[in-house]
Amino acid sequence: MTAPEPPVESIRLRPALDALPAYVAGRPAPTGGPRRWKISSNESPFPPLPEVREAVREAVENGHRYPDMGSAALREAIAADHGVDPSRICPSTGAVAVTGDLIRALVSEGDEVVYAWRSFEAYPILVGSHGGRAVPVPLTAGYEHDLEAMAVAVTERTRLVILCTPNNPTGPSLSTGQIEDFLARVPEHVVVALDEAYREFHDPATVADTGAILARHGNVVLLRTFSKMQGIAGLRVGYAVAHPRLAAALHQVTLPFGASAPAQAAALATFRPEVRARLDEQAAWVRGERERVQAALAAQGWQLPPSQGNFVYFPLGEDSPAFLAHAEEHGVVLRGYGTDGVRATIAEAEASDLLLQAAASWLAR
Repeated sequence: MTAPEPPVESIRLRPALDALPAYVAGRPAPTGGPRRWKISSNESPFPPLPEVREAVREAVENGHRYPDMGSAALREAIAADHGVDPSRICPSTGAVAVTGDLIRALVSEGDEVVYAWRSFEAYPILVGSHGGRAVPVPLTAGYEHDLEAMAVAVTERTRLVILCTPNNPTGPSLSTGQIEDFLARVPEHVVVALDEAYREFHDPATVADTGAILARHGNVVLLRTFSKMQGIAGLRVGYAVAHPRLAAALHQVTLPFGASAPAQAAALATFRPEVRARLDEQAAWVRGERERVQAALAAQGWQLPPSQGNFVYFPLGEDSPAFLAHAEEHGVVLRGYGTDGVRATIAEAEASDLLLQAAASWLAR
């Protein structure tokens, strides 16, 4: 049966939507033919642990009930982990949703949001869709945040600066000293969000002490997610740690009942000591596999930005689309960024081996 044509409409959409870029998710691996590994999305190669799956199953038993809108138990667990009052924890459906809450709470029509570019692809979409003015600041030649240029970009209309560390998709991170120096140049009424979605994959010996930074600065907010190291990307839960007044504003604007009961239960289960210990082991494995991949690529002759995330970045420019196709022929589906570069997630060792083969054969053409 053929569906009927929709009626003629004269809906008035917001003009701002015309300028919004579309979010492009990591492409799935094609079905049929030889197996291809999907390493185009920054997902964990490890499925949820048994305790997490059991917590989700139990939560689904009461799926006819609304979840706890305040996420009280989860907020208490997160607060204890950060050493702050639970009122300062603001959960939502992933760190990207929390970033949207942050923009809704801070940005009025025409206000500015400064961020590095290239960085997380959702930033310009979130800013533009809420009526803000995006101020992207190009990365340095080493694919790092240009903090000097970002500080200069702050104006009287700036309400928010986002620092993604480690930076997705390029990989470099910011140190405690770099963040502190930047904060010294930013007016105290401008909020600085530290997007730490990949923090657990950072070398623990050199990761920035953002907890201490948060304690010293009232305009700093931390953004975290359970999608990466905890491996529950499909359940969608993340959170902010903010100053009490900003946290209250985030609670005002967030989507009611945003964090589902299964998501809250799964996230809460990851705080059990035995689960946390195994998750730490998995994160350590990813760090080790990343180092193996980076070392092998360097030995092949690649000069890539040093990554502290669960991915590596190939700054191939105009060659990016061709490299994507080449890698797929060798069994791995990667994430392309137009004619800027290509990102490969650290996944199963078999996928890493195929990536290395593809990279070697590319250079040998």
